[in-house]
Amino acid sequence: MVTVEQAVAAPFATRQLADLGARVIKVERPGGDFARRYDTAVHGESSYFVWLNRAKESLTLDLKAERDREILDTLLGRADIFVQNLAPGAAARLHLDPTTLQARHPQLIPCEITGYGTTGPWSARKAYDLLVQCQTGLVSLTGTPESTARPGISIADIAGGMYAYTAILTALYTRATTGTARAVTVSLFDALAEWMSQPAYYTRYTGHQPPKTGTHHPTIAPYGAYKAKDGKEILFAIQNEREWQSFCTDFLARPDIQDDRRFTTNEARVTHRQDLDEIIKAKLATMDSKAVTTALDKANIANTGVNTVHDFLDHPVLSDRNRWQDVLLPGGTMQALLPPVTMDGVEPRMAAVPSPGEHTASILTELGYPPA
Repeated sequence: MVTVEQAVAAPFATRQLADLGARVIKVERPGGDFARRYDTAVHGESSYFVWLNRAKESLTLDLKAERDREILDTLLGRADIFVQNLAPGAAARLHLDPTTLQARHPQLIPCEITGYGTTGPWSARKAYDLLVQCQTGLVSLTGTPESTARPGISIADIAGGMYAYTAILTALYTRATTGTARAVTVSLFDALAEWMSQPAYYTRYTGHQPPKTGTHHPTIAPYGAYKAKDGKEILFAIQNEREWQSFCTDFLARPDIQDDRRFTTNEARVTHRQDLDEIIKAKLATMDSKAVTTALDKANIANTGVNTVHDFLDHPVLSDRNRWQDVLLPGGTMQALLPPVTMDGVEPRMAAVPSPGEHTASILTELGYPPA
């Protein structure tokens, strides 16, 4: 696989394949992918870059130079997959668009990741993660009634990268079964639009969008975090009427409210959320957080404390399952999480994060070119 990738979406897609054993040659501009300089948090390396680029080979090329474009074309003649997320119009100017590539290399599966698609009135616009979050309405759903908020991760980039990953796998299967290599295109907007489907349908068919409710679910109640007597937040969720009955009887010790017209269905509970919250808050004001979780567990109600990132780092679901593995960096060693996909008999490649152009000389030699 050859990539001309930058930032998050495309590197996220290709790292999934590198983890499972694919050879990924990452073509970087002189000076490297600009994501290398987002921060210096991990032994002098960017936290974004080390997350997204382990187990790849770095080849530095200047794609404005004729010799380097020839080198890239030689690589593509040997590759199964080509992935790029260049700025709008850049791939076509470099003759790296799917139509041109498939004419030259019929075996190649080109994957293009764009912001707003390759056609339509927004196809030429730049699209960074938070811009796409705003355009799809996600940010308007996130936060509290008083203010909107950005989700804490690059969710549009991750959505686009995941759809690119699955599209590439589908295209490989199609080529293996039919002999035809098909190009795939994913846009960040379309990927996040898919994830926005439930609030979109709710809004279209009710006439109003779900409200911003902080940690509380906008269309299910009770489902959210509440403070216990000691000030710690406990989040719990009621998903069905059986759980609601157990919650009323075994946790609240208020079987009478099961038949209260304000609370007999989930929709009624959402409508009368404020009244219900007052009952729940009064109960939790009498209990410390440990007593709350113990009582919820006894009532078979799903619950959790609201963890910090430090809590997550030390989580027993990670440590007790050996999910942290050492990965080499240009400046040291880091602990990285194993990929979420596990395949019987296949060990994930937790290989090094490359320095800029680290593999340029060896790749050029392999292709028969003298080192630059």
